[in-house]
Amino acid sequence: MHTGSDRGTNESAASDTTTETTAQDAVETAGETPHVSKAPAFIKARKSLHLSWQVGVFVVGLAVIVAGVAMLVLPGPGWVAIFAGLAIWATEFAWAHLVLRWTKRKVTEAAQKALDPKVRRRNIILTTVGLVVAAALIGFYLWKYGLVLPWDLKDQ
Repeated sequence: MHTGSDRGTNESAASDTTTETTAQDAVETAGETPHVSKAPAFIKARKSLHLSWQVGVFVVGLAVIVAGVAMLVLPGPGWVAIFAGLAIWATEFAWAHLVLRWTKRKVTEAAQKALDPKVRRRNIILTTVGLVVAAALIGFYLWKYGLVLPWDLKDQ
């Protein structure tokens, strides 16, 4: 950071390095390791090969996520595929690692909340009331208009 003093470039670079080191120390003391690429060492050694590896991981992760989105409306485990694609991305990209960690935390919180006896009781009561109302509406409709199946039309 430049404060207007006449420091040389070496001192500035040293202070930037110190800032980066303290940021890494803060992450490590918080119990979390910084995100590191899971690519093999010989791929990480060559920049162009590593970039190709990252593009490949991105394309495969994107394909899995797109398939998961399609499975939300088609038969299949849509959310599982979406999270699997995100996990594929998390092997190479720090932002995907953070999103995956946030998602895991939220899913765990939701599961704990769903297991709370008060919440379970409330959900069971609401489901029962909803089913009774739906059954009453269907019963009223059948009483009022009867059940006419499409293949039993007499007006043809």
